[in-house]
Amino acid sequence: MKQKLFKKIKIMSVLTIIENWDGNFKKTSFESVSYGKHIADKLDSELFVITFGGDNVNQIKSYGGDKILNIININLEEDSNITIAKACAELINKHEISTIIMSNTNMGKSIAPLLASTLDAGLITNAIDYPSNYESLTIKCKAFSSKAYAQYQSKYLKNIISIVPNSIGEVNEKEGQGEVIEINSESHIQNNKLTIQSRHKLSGKISLGDANIVVSAGRGLKSSENWNMIEELADILGAGTACSKPVSDMGWRPHSEHVGQTGLAINPELYIAIGISGAIQHLAGVSSSKNIVVINTDPDAPFFKSANYGIVGDAFDVVPKLIEVLKEHKN
Repeated sequence: MKQKLFKKIKIMSVLTIIENWDGNFKKTSFESVSYGKHIADKLDSELFVITFGGDNVNQIKSYGGDKILNIININLEEDSNITIAKACAELINKHEISTIIMSNTNMGKSIAPLLASTLDAGLITNAIDYPSNYESLTIKCKAFSSKAYAQYQSKYLKNIISIVPNSIGEVNEKEGQGEVIEINSESHIQNNKLTIQSRHKLSGKISLGDANIVVSAGRGLKSSENWNMIEELADILGAGTACSKPVSDMGWRPHSEHVGQTGLAINPELYIAIGISGAIQHLAGVSSSKNIVVINTDPDAPFFKSANYGIVGDAFDVVPKLIEVLKEHKN
Protein backbone atom coordinates (compact mmCIF):
# COMPACT_ATOMS: atom_id res chain seq x y z
CA MET A 1 0.00 0.00 0.00
CA LYS A 2 1.41 3.38 -0.95
CA GLN A 3 2.29 5.97 1.69
CA LYS A 4 -0.52 8.31 0.67
CA LEU A 5 -3.19 5.82 1.86
CA PHE A 6 -2.10 5.79 5.49
CA LYS A 7 -4.39 7.76 7.76
CA LYS A 8 -1.92 8.38 10.53
CA ILE A 9 1.61 9.67 10.10
CA LYS A 10 4.39 7.83 11.84
CA ILE A 11 6.60 10.42 13.49
CA MET A 12 10.31 10.07 12.90
CA SER A 13 12.87 12.86 12.75
CA VAL A 14 12.58 16.40 11.45
CA LEU A 15 15.03 17.96 8.99
CA THR A 16 15.60 21.46 7.61
CA ILE A 17 17.46 22.18 4.36
CA ILE A 18 19.11 25.59 4.34
CA GLU A 19 21.12 27.71 1.92
CA ASN A 20 23.73 30.44 2.10
CA TRP A 21 24.36 33.64 0.17
CA ASP A 22 27.98 34.43 -0.72
CA GLY A 23 29.05 31.97 1.97
CA ASN A 24 26.83 33.50 4.66
CA PHE A 25 23.64 31.93 5.92
CA LYS A 26 20.51 33.80 4.91
CA LYS A 27 17.87 35.08 7.29
CA THR A 28 15.46 32.63 5.67
CA SER A 29 17.80 29.81 6.72
CA PHE A 30 17.57 30.76 10.39
CA GLU A 31 13.81 31.08 10.02
CA SER A 32 13.62 27.56 8.56
CA VAL A 33 15.77 26.09 11.35
CA SER A 34 13.69 27.85 14.01
CA TYR A 35 10.50 26.54 12.36
CA GLY A 36 11.94 23.03 12.25
CA LYS A 37 12.98 23.21 15.90
CA HIS A 38 9.44 24.18 16.89
CA ILE A 39 8.07 21.09 15.14
CA ALA A 40 10.82 18.83 16.49
CA ASP A 41 10.04 19.95 20.05
CA LYS A 42 6.33 19.31 19.53
CA LEU A 43 7.12 15.80 18.32
CA ASP A 44 9.84 15.14 20.91
CA SER A 45 12.25 14.57 18.04
CA GLU A 46 15.74 15.56 16.97
CA LEU A 47 16.24 18.32 14.42
CA PHE A 48 18.60 17.50 11.57
CA VAL A 49 19.89 20.33 9.36
CA ILE A 50 21.39 19.90 5.89
CA THR A 51 23.73 22.66 4.79
CA PHE A 52 26.22 23.04 1.97
CA GLY A 53 29.30 24.62 3.48
CA GLY A 54 29.13 28.26 4.51
CA ASP A 55 31.52 30.40 6.51
CA ASN A 56 30.09 29.67 9.94
CA VAL A 57 28.20 26.40 10.22
CA ASN A 58 28.29 26.73 14.01
CA GLN A 59 25.72 29.54 13.74
CA ILE A 60 23.08 26.89 13.15
CA LYS A 61 23.57 25.58 16.68
CA SER A 62 22.10 28.82 18.05
CA TYR A 63 18.75 28.17 16.35
CA GLY A 64 18.21 24.62 17.57
CA GLY A 65 20.05 22.34 15.15
CA ASP A 66 20.84 19.03 16.88
CA LYS A 67 22.69 17.28 14.06
CA ILE A 68 24.09 19.51 11.32
CA LEU A 69 24.88 17.51 8.18
CA ASN A 70 27.35 19.69 6.30
CA ILE A 71 27.78 18.43 2.70
CA ILE A 72 31.21 19.81 1.83
CA ASN A 73 31.59 18.55 -1.75
CA ILE A 74 28.46 20.17 -3.20
CA ASN A 75 28.42 23.83 -4.16
CA LEU A 76 25.02 25.55 -4.45
CA GLU A 77 26.43 27.91 -7.06
CA GLU A 78 27.97 25.25 -9.28
CA ASP A 79 26.00 22.00 -8.91
CA SER A 80 22.60 21.36 -10.48
CA ASN A 81 19.35 21.16 -8.56
CA ILE A 82 19.14 17.47 -9.46
CA THR A 83 22.49 16.81 -7.77
CA ILE A 84 21.45 18.78 -4.70
CA ALA A 85 18.11 16.96 -4.47
CA LYS A 86 19.79 13.54 -4.81
CA ALA A 87 22.23 14.37 -2.04
CA CYS A 88 19.42 15.48 0.27
CA ALA A 89 17.31 12.41 -0.53
CA GLU A 90 20.20 10.09 0.41
CA LEU A 91 20.47 11.65 3.87
CA ILE A 92 16.70 11.83 4.39
CA ASN A 93 16.37 8.11 3.75
CA LYS A 94 19.46 7.23 5.79
CA HIS A 95 18.23 9.06 8.89
CA GLU A 96 14.55 8.09 8.48
CA ILE A 97 13.32 11.67 8.24
CA SER A 98 9.56 12.16 8.12
CA THR A 99 9.24 15.96 7.97
CA ILE A 100 11.41 18.16 5.77
CA ILE A 101 11.39 21.96 6.05
CA MET A 102 12.56 24.39 3.36
CA SER A 103 12.15 28.08 2.71
CA ASN A 104 10.05 28.94 -0.35
CA THR A 105 12.96 30.77 -2.00
CA ASN A 106 14.03 30.21 -5.60
CA MET A 107 16.15 27.28 -4.44
CA GLY A 108 13.31 25.87 -2.33
CA LYS A 109 10.87 26.11 -5.24
CA SER A 110 13.32 24.14 -7.38
CA ILE A 111 14.44 21.49 -4.90
CA ALA A 112 11.17 20.72 -3.08
CA PRO A 113 9.30 19.21 -6.07
CA LEU A 114 12.32 17.10 -7.01
CA LEU A 115 12.54 15.78 -3.46
CA ALA A 116 8.80 15.11 -3.29
CA SER A 117 9.00 13.04 -6.45
CA THR A 118 12.11 11.14 -5.36
CA LEU A 119 10.81 10.37 -1.86
CA ASP A 120 7.12 9.85 -2.76
CA ALA A 121 6.42 12.59 -0.21
CA GLY A 122 3.64 15.09 0.28
CA LEU A 123 4.51 18.68 -0.61
CA ILE A 124 2.86 21.62 1.13
CA THR A 125 4.00 24.97 -0.26
CA ASN A 126 3.49 28.60 0.80
CA ALA A 127 3.05 27.68 4.48
CA ILE A 128 2.60 30.72 6.73
CA ASP A 129 2.01 29.07 10.11
CA TYR A 130 2.99 26.08 12.21
CA PRO A 131 1.00 22.86 11.76
CA SER A 132 -2.34 22.83 13.56
CA ASN A 133 -2.52 19.02 13.41
CA TYR A 134 0.36 16.54 13.32
CA GLU A 135 -1.45 13.22 12.89
CA SER A 136 -2.89 14.29 9.55
CA LEU A 137 -0.46 17.09 8.84
CA THR A 138 -2.51 20.29 8.46
CA ILE A 139 -1.03 23.73 7.77
CA LYS A 140 -2.36 27.17 6.85
CA CYS A 141 -0.97 28.34 3.50
CA LYS A 142 -1.30 31.14 1.00
CA ALA A 143 -3.46 30.35 -2.02
CA PHE A 144 -4.61 31.90 -5.30
CA SER A 145 -1.57 34.18 -5.70
CA SER A 146 -1.80 35.32 -2.06
CA LYS A 147 -5.41 36.47 -2.49
CA ALA A 148 -6.71 33.79 -0.09
CA TYR A 149 -5.68 31.34 2.61
CA ALA A 150 -6.19 27.59 2.63
CA GLN A 151 -5.77 24.76 5.14
CA TYR A 152 -3.82 21.97 3.46
CA GLN A 153 -3.82 18.44 4.82
CA SER A 154 -1.43 15.63 3.93
CA LYS A 155 -1.69 11.95 4.79
CA TYR A 156 1.68 10.97 3.35
CA LEU A 157 4.21 9.31 5.66
CA LYS A 158 6.87 11.80 4.56
CA ASN A 159 6.12 15.47 4.02
CA ILE A 160 7.94 18.52 2.74
CA ILE A 161 6.86 21.90 4.10
CA SER A 162 7.92 24.98 2.14
CA ILE A 163 7.47 28.12 4.24
CA VAL A 164 6.98 31.67 2.93
CA PRO A 165 9.98 33.84 3.93
CA ASN A 166 9.32 36.37 6.71
CA SER A 167 5.91 34.85 7.47
CA ILE A 168 6.52 32.98 10.72
CA GLY A 169 7.31 35.99 12.86
CA GLU A 170 10.28 36.58 15.12
CA VAL A 171 13.09 34.06 14.82
CA ASN A 172 14.23 33.07 18.29
CA GLU A 173 17.56 31.53 19.14
CA LYS A 174 17.19 28.18 20.87
CA GLU A 175 20.19 26.11 21.75
CA GLY A 176 20.44 22.67 20.16
CA GLN A 177 22.99 19.91 20.67
CA GLY A 178 24.82 21.24 17.65
CA GLU A 179 26.82 18.25 16.46
CA VAL A 180 28.41 19.10 13.09
CA ILE A 181 28.96 16.12 10.78
CA GLU A 182 30.91 16.71 7.57
CA ILE A 183 29.77 14.62 4.61
CA ASN A 184 31.01 13.88 1.11
CA SER A 185 27.96 13.06 -0.97
CA GLU A 186 28.12 10.29 -3.56
CA SER A 187 25.62 12.21 -5.70
CA HIS A 188 28.37 14.64 -6.59
CA ILE A 189 30.35 12.01 -8.47
CA GLN A 190 27.39 10.54 -10.34
CA ASN A 191 26.92 11.47 -13.97
CA ASN A 192 23.99 13.83 -14.43
CA LYS A 193 22.37 14.64 -17.75
CA LEU A 194 21.87 18.23 -16.67
CA THR A 195 24.86 20.49 -16.03
CA ILE A 196 25.14 24.23 -15.44
CA GLN A 197 26.99 25.95 -18.27
CA SER A 198 26.86 29.47 -16.82
CA ARG A 199 25.17 31.37 -14.04
CA HIS A 200 24.69 35.10 -13.60
CA LYS A 201 24.42 36.15 -9.99
CA LEU A 202 23.66 39.50 -8.43
CA SER A 203 26.12 40.56 -5.75
CA GLY A 204 26.36 43.35 -3.24
CA LYS A 205 22.59 43.63 -2.82
CA ILE A 206 20.18 42.54 -0.14
CA SER A 207 18.22 39.49 -1.19
CA LEU A 208 14.52 40.39 -1.49
CA GLY A 209 13.58 37.24 0.38
CA ASP A 210 15.66 38.39 3.35
CA ALA A 211 14.89 42.11 3.26
CA ASN A 212 12.87 43.56 6.15
CA ILE A 213 12.38 46.74 4.13
CA VAL A 214 11.84 46.91 0.35
CA VAL A 215 11.81 50.08 -1.76
CA SER A 216 10.02 49.49 -5.05
CA ALA A 217 9.23 51.73 -8.02
CA GLY A 218 7.24 51.63 -11.23
CA ARG A 219 6.73 53.50 -14.46
CA GLY A 220 6.07 56.68 -12.50
CA LEU A 221 9.82 57.18 -12.43
CA LYS A 222 9.66 57.74 -16.21
CA SER A 223 13.16 56.45 -16.96
CA SER A 224 15.82 54.02 -15.73
CA GLU A 225 18.10 57.03 -15.30
CA ASN A 226 15.96 58.20 -12.38
CA TRP A 227 16.59 55.10 -10.28
CA ASN A 228 19.49 56.65 -8.41
CA MET A 229 17.18 58.19 -5.81
CA ILE A 230 15.48 54.81 -5.28
CA GLU A 231 18.81 53.13 -4.65
CA GLU A 232 19.90 55.99 -2.37
CA LEU A 233 16.71 55.68 -0.32
CA ALA A 234 17.16 51.91 -0.11
CA ASP A 235 20.78 52.31 0.95
CA ILE A 236 19.85 54.66 3.80
CA LEU A 237 17.12 52.29 5.02
CA GLY A 238 19.20 49.14 4.57
CA ALA A 239 16.51 47.95 2.17
CA GLY A 240 16.25 45.75 -0.88
CA THR A 241 15.10 47.23 -4.20
CA ALA A 242 12.22 45.93 -6.31
CA CYS A 243 10.12 47.00 -9.27
CA SER A 244 6.86 46.40 -11.11
CA LYS A 245 6.56 44.07 -14.10
CA PRO A 246 6.40 46.82 -16.77
CA VAL A 247 9.67 48.25 -15.45
CA SER A 248 11.51 44.92 -15.75
CA ASP A 249 9.90 44.24 -19.15
CA MET A 250 11.23 47.56 -20.45
CA GLY A 251 14.70 46.68 -19.21
CA TRP A 252 14.91 49.49 -16.68
CA ARG A 253 15.60 46.99 -13.91
CA PRO A 254 16.63 43.31 -13.84
CA HIS A 255 13.88 40.69 -13.79
CA SER A 256 15.22 39.46 -10.45
CA GLU A 257 13.69 42.61 -8.89
CA HIS A 258 10.22 42.06 -10.35
CA VAL A 259 7.65 41.43 -7.63
CA GLY A 260 4.06 40.43 -8.32
CA GLN A 261 1.95 37.54 -9.51
CA THR A 262 4.46 36.50 -12.19
CA GLY A 263 7.50 37.59 -10.19
CA LEU A 264 8.61 37.25 -6.60
CA ALA A 265 6.20 37.16 -3.68
CA ILE A 266 7.69 38.96 -0.69
CA ASN A 267 6.69 39.60 2.94
CA PRO A 268 8.80 42.48 4.29
CA GLU A 269 8.05 44.46 7.42
CA LEU A 270 7.84 47.59 5.27
CA TYR A 271 7.12 47.89 1.54
CA ILE A 272 7.48 51.35 -0.02
CA ALA A 273 5.81 51.62 -3.44
CA ILE A 274 6.83 54.64 -5.50
CA GLY A 275 5.07 55.47 -8.76
CA ILE A 276 3.23 52.12 -8.88
CA SER A 277 -0.52 52.18 -9.56
CA GLY A 278 -1.20 48.94 -7.70
CA ALA A 279 -2.68 46.58 -10.28
CA ILE A 280 -3.98 43.32 -8.81
CA GLN A 281 -1.11 41.39 -10.43
CA HIS A 282 1.41 43.49 -8.48
CA LEU A 283 -0.55 43.33 -5.24
CA ALA A 284 -0.49 39.52 -5.43
CA GLY A 285 3.23 39.59 -4.71
CA VAL A 286 3.30 42.19 -1.93
CA SER A 287 -0.07 42.04 -0.14
CA SER A 288 1.41 40.09 2.78
CA SER A 289 3.78 42.95 3.66
CA LYS A 290 3.28 44.03 7.27
CA ASN A 291 3.18 47.73 6.35
CA ILE A 292 2.74 49.35 2.93
CA VAL A 293 3.58 52.98 2.12
CA VAL A 294 2.41 54.31 -1.26
CA ILE A 295 3.73 57.43 -3.00
CA ASN A 296 1.74 58.37 -6.11
CA THR A 297 0.52 61.48 -7.89
CA ASP A 298 -2.89 59.91 -8.55
CA PRO A 299 -5.12 60.04 -5.45
CA ASP A 300 -7.34 57.38 -7.06
CA ALA A 301 -4.51 54.88 -7.61
CA PRO A 302 -5.75 51.41 -6.52
CA PHE A 303 -2.66 50.90 -4.37
CA PHE A 304 -3.91 53.43 -1.80
CA LYS A 305 -6.73 51.02 -0.86
CA SER A 306 -4.14 48.48 0.30
CA ALA A 307 -1.76 50.97 1.92
CA ASN A 308 -1.23 51.59 5.62
CA TYR A 309 0.11 55.03 4.75
CA GLY A 310 -0.21 57.05 1.57
CA ILE A 311 1.41 60.18 0.19
CA VAL A 312 -0.24 61.92 -2.76
CA GLY A 313 2.61 63.69 -4.48
CA ASP A 314 5.27 63.63 -7.17
CA ALA A 315 8.01 61.10 -6.43
CA PHE A 316 10.59 63.59 -7.67
CA ASP A 317 9.54 65.96 -4.88
CA VAL A 318 8.69 63.48 -2.12
CA VAL A 319 11.61 61.03 -2.32
CA PRO A 320 14.45 63.63 -2.18
CA LYS A 321 12.78 65.25 0.85
CA LEU A 322 12.39 61.83 2.48
CA ILE A 323 16.07 61.09 1.85
CA GLU A 324 17.05 64.44 3.37
CA VAL A 325 14.99 63.84 6.52
CA LEU A 326 16.35 60.30 6.95
CA LYS A 327 19.93 61.53 6.60
CA GLU A 328 19.33 64.16 9.29
CA HIS A 329 17.75 61.54 11.53
CA LYS A 330 20.71 59.17 11.12
CA ASN A 331 23.16 61.93 11.92
